[in-house]
Amino acid sequence: MQNHTLLRSLPKVDKFIAHQDFKNLSKPVLLPILRDALETLRNDILTKKISEINDNKLRQNILKKYHKIMTPSLQKVINATGVIVHTNLGRSPINPESFDKAKVIATSYNNLEYDLEKGKRGERYSHISTMMKALLGCEDVLVVNNNAAAVFLVLNTFARRKEVIVSRGELVEIGGSFRIPEVMKHSGAKLVEVGATNKTHLHDYEEAITERTKLLMKVHKSNYAIEGFTAEVPFGEIHVLAEHHGLIDYYDLGSGHIVDLPYGLSAKEHTLQEIMEDDPSLMSFSGDKLFGSVQAGIIVGKKELIDKLKKNQLLRMLRVDKVTLSILAEDVKSMLMDEFDSIPTLKMLFESTKTLRNNAEELAEKLGKSIEYEIVETETVIGGGSTPNRKIPSVALAVNIGKLGPNTIEKRFREHNIIGRIENGTFLLDLRTINPNEFDTIKERVACLISS
Repeated sequence: MQNHTLLRSLPKVDKFIAHQDFKNLSKPVLLPILRDALETLRNDILTKKISEINDNKLRQNILKKYHKIMTPSLQKVINATGVIVHTNLGRSPINPESFDKAKVIATSYNNLEYDLEKGKRGERYSHISTMMKALLGCEDVLVVNNNAAAVFLVLNTFARRKEVIVSRGELVEIGGSFRIPEVMKHSGAKLVEVGATNKTHLHDYEEAITERTKLLMKVHKSNYAIEGFTAEVPFGEIHVLAEHHGLIDYYDLGSGHIVDLPYGLSAKEHTLQEIMEDDPSLMSFSGDKLFGSVQAGIIVGKKELIDKLKKNQLLRMLRVDKVTLSILAEDVKSMLMDEFDSIPTLKMLFESTKTLRNNAEELAEKLGKSIEYEIVETETVIGGGSTPNRKIPSVALAVNIGKLGPNTIEKRFREHNIIGRIENGTFLLDLRTINPNEFDTIKERVACLISS
């Protein structure tokens, strides 16, 4: 067919888009895809790359591009890595019951900033402060959108154009290139490093104090540990020193937990209540790490300091919404009632290896002979910058599929939204982070990936 004849045979946009295959689809999304496809066809005809037009193939290509755009890229996955607080997989899963209660509030009008008793404007943080004060024994609390925001807000409020003293061994960088020195720089605070990488003493802090010093800061080493010939100053001693010099002490804890951790992890990681016994001026931690709730930066401490944080104009950019406050309040309520099993992160962390082995046997029974597997003992980490370099026991299914290598097996599972890990040349499904209610889904997806 000659070029000009083929060009005349290009489908008309209005007639083509009226096809049954495109019924009920979004025209604003569909039309640009169709026009691009027709323009590509026109160019291919002119350059003699094609000699015919296949309307059916054209429709299928357009539909494929349409559905790629309209399918949300944020999807549910099954975490079979064993890493409980997995930063790349959304950190702590939210308690479904807390979410359901928040849904009722979020889908209706509510008293987010309305005082029902006084009949006038109220404060959004009051909905969490009373329960948090009961949980931790703090004077007041402020919640922002994450702990990075909490750090920035504290430094900007109290140390702008002032000095902040931090141990060299605590100048951390966490995921996404979040560096303490850079945060200080952008907050307007001046960093004063003290001590050595491996050793910092109390006199290092004291000798660095000047008339420009405003804050003594301790930072949790979120994703690394310094071992060997080391020393660091306990926060309680930093607090006493700060109080003696009329300074603010601040603990950027990163990941805070309420209950003693299992497997000897609490030996180096104090609970939030234990840190509060030191009576800190300010402390902040993430809501969605070992606290096991929703993403948030939780700042607790002296009321007069929290009040000043609330007056910082930056807070309006960093504040949390009704959904976050609702979920957080429900989770704190569960903690006050000692209902820690309702917090998914804590439930996974405290699950015994005996239960994990029973779960592994149940999953293996469901999978039957569709794949080759072996139940193995393994170790995993909590993740999310919690308890760095400390491992906990777990149980996994070591998976084999014919002659496929572990990387290929991992890819096939990942294509079906099951994220496992490779260890010692073997692909593992770690039961520490797999909910038993996901077993049937795994069975269905394994059947699909085997047949693909």
